[in-house]
Amino acid sequence: MLSVSLLTAQGTNFVEAKEVKRAGPNLIRDAEIEGLLRLFSRPIFKAAGINPTSVKVYVIADPSINAFVAGGQRVFIHTGLITRSTSPNEVIGVIAHETGHIAGGHLARMNSEMAHASVESIIGVLVGAAAMVGGAMAGSSEAAQAGQGVILGSQSLAQRGFLQYQRGMESTADQSALKYLAATGQSAKGMLTLFNVLANESLASISKADPYVFSHPMPFDRIRALEIAVKASPYYDKPDDPGLVLRFELAKAKLAGFIDTPQAVFQHYPSSDKSLPARYARSIAMFRRGDIQNAIPLIDSLTAELPQDPYFWELKAQAYLENGNPEAGIPAIKKARSLLKDNGLLEVLNAQILVSTEKPKYADEALVLLREAKRTEPDMPDIYKYMARAYALKNDVPRAELATAEFAAATGDKGLATTKATAAQAYFKKGTPEWLRASDLLNFTKKK
Repeated sequence: MLSVSLLTAQGTNFVEAKEVKRAGPNLIRDAEIEGLLRLFSRPIFKAAGINPTSVKVYVIADPSINAFVAGGQRVFIHTGLITRSTSPNEVIGVIAHETGHIAGGHLARMNSEMAHASVESIIGVLVGAAAMVGGAMAGSSEAAQAGQGVILGSQSLAQRGFLQYQRGMESTADQSALKYLAATGQSAKGMLTLFNVLANESLASISKADPYVFSHPMPFDRIRALEIAVKASPYYDKPDDPGLVLRFELAKAKLAGFIDTPQAVFQHYPSSDKSLPARYARSIAMFRRGDIQNAIPLIDSLTAELPQDPYFWELKAQAYLENGNPEAGIPAIKKARSLLKDNGLLEVLNAQILVSTEKPKYADEALVLLREAKRTEPDMPDIYKYMARAYALKNDVPRAELATAEFAAATGDKGLATTKATAAQAYFKKGTPEWLRASDLLNFTKKK
C-alpha cells in the first residue's frame, strides 16, 4: 500500500498529489518500491563493505532527480530519480555514487550533527538547503528565503554547508561507484547517462535544475574523465536483467498511478497498451477516481498473469479498502502476506483493513498483526492509530486512550498526547507497564 508521511501528519493515505505538493517534503512508504530499492542497493553495499541491514533507504515524494546521504547510514531517494530514469542501471549508478560518500566518510561532520535527528528533520534541512543554494545560483532571493524557511522549520540542524561537497570528494565517489559496479558485474553507463542529462539541464536553466546539480557539482571535465573510465569497463554494454527491468517499470507505473492525475495516466498508459505496467497504472488511476467496477477486473488480469507477485494482491486489497468495502479485500491482503512473509507494511495494511470493517470480531487479529509489525516498523505511527481503533472495537477504553497518546506523540501533537496519556494513566494501577508508559509519554510532552 503506497502511503505518504508528511512532516506534519504521518501515515496519510497517498491519494491526492496536489496535497503532497502543498505539504512540502514528505516520505513515501511502499513495500514494493522499498523492496526494489533494497534489491538495487544490497549488492552495492556489500561491495563497499557496508552491512546492507545497517542502511535504511527512504523515498521522498518529489518529482526532481535527487538522492543524498544524511544522518548516519540513511539514503534518501526522490521519486523523480525513479520516474525520470530510463533504466534500473541509472538508479543503481546514483546509489553506487552515494555509497561512495558513505564508505569514504565524506559526510562525517554532517552525520555527527544529524545522526540522532528525525528523518523528517533531515529531509527538511537537506531540501531547504538545496532550495537556498538553487535560489542563490539563480539570483532568486525569494527561493533562497523559502529554503531558509524550510530549514528553520526543521529544527535548524546545521543550517550551512550540507550540500557543499568538494569536487575531490565527488571524484572519489565516482571512482568508488565504478569499483562497486565492476565488483557486482554491472555497467556504469546509466550513471554516466544521468549525469550528462543533469549537467545539460543545469546549463539550460540553473533556476530549474534539479537539486542533485546543486549538491553534486558536475563540470563537464569531470564527466569526460568519468566517461573514459566507464567505457573501459568490460561491463559497459551489459544490459539490465529483464526481470529487474520489469520490476522497475512496474514501480514507475505505480508511482504514476498514485501521483499523476487519472487523465495523465491514461495518456501515458493508453488502453491500447496491454503490458503489465500499463494495466497496473490504469487500475490504480481507476480505483482512485472511484471506478472500482473496472479497476478490479484489471487487477484480476494482473494476478492471473503473475499470481506470485504479492503487490498485485496488495493493490486489490487497497482498492477495496479505499472504495468503502474493506472486508472484500481481506482474502487479497492475506494472499499478499502469504507471498511476502514478515513484511511490516503489509501487516499494517492487513490490520487497517480489519479495523476498517468496524467489526469487533476482527479486533484481536488486527492487534496481533500490529504487534508483529512493530518488530520491523518500530517508528511507524500508524501502528498506534490502528491499535487505538482495534482497542475501541473491543471497548477497551484505557488501551485505546494509551494507543491514541502514542500516535499523537509520534506525530508531534503534544497537546493531544498529553490529554490522552493523562486519561489513560487514570485507568491503570500505578506501577503497571501501561501506567509507566503513560507516565513516559507525559514526561516526553513536557520537553521543549
